[in-house]
Amino acid sequence: MPAPGDRLAALLAGPVLEVAPRLLGAVLRHGDVAVRLTEVEAYAGPDDPGSHAYRGETRRNRVMFGPSGRLYCYFTYGMHVCANVVTGAEGDPSAVLLRAGEVVDGLAIARAHRPGVNRDWALARGPANLVRTLGITLEHDGADLSGPELVLLAPDAAAGGTAAAEVRTGPRVGLRGAPDRPWRFWLAGEPSVSAYRPAAPRRSRPAT
Repeated sequence: MPAPGDRLAALLAGPVLEVAPRLLGAVLRHGDVAVRLTEVEAYAGPDDPGSHAYRGETRRNRVMFGPSGRLYCYFTYGMHVCANVVTGAEGDPSAVLLRAGEVVDGLAIARAHRPGVNRDWALARGPANLVRTLGITLEHDGADLSGPELVLLAPDAAAGGTAAAEVRTGPRVGLRGAPDRPWRFWLAGEPSVSAYRPAAPRRSRPAT
């Protein structure tokens, strides 16, 4: 039987547009809470104006340029943490944003992480909510997803696999860079999948 690290490497090998839909149905576990992924977005590094790595390596995006199988976490809008799975070869800064999922283990703890959420399917709906549900923080930036703290399990080992017919694609949420590329992938019929919203138009500055 392949080791967890070998299975993870096989899952994340190849171009990011092949890896992203492959992650649907995979399970990400942090401690006692596990979430089955139902929605992701692909980001293709220097070839993608929507990617944090489009203009090269920075202190913020450094993890994207490392080996695959690491978690890239970043702070956004001054209040939220989002998490990505780094894919591809080292030096190829592609990643998959984890947008939404369904809690499949540790429901009581997940509810405690998100007090006031009345519907279980909404606990990990949206990238910031998914991170909060799992108890992931900026301190997990660069964490190895083969364990021991964080473990990403392929769909065939976690949830019986995902049929291609169940996967839908569309534009990524809230992007100004390459907004029309259909690089968001989700499982049809899943209530945890977040609503699509285009980027808000830029406000024009008043004439002086």
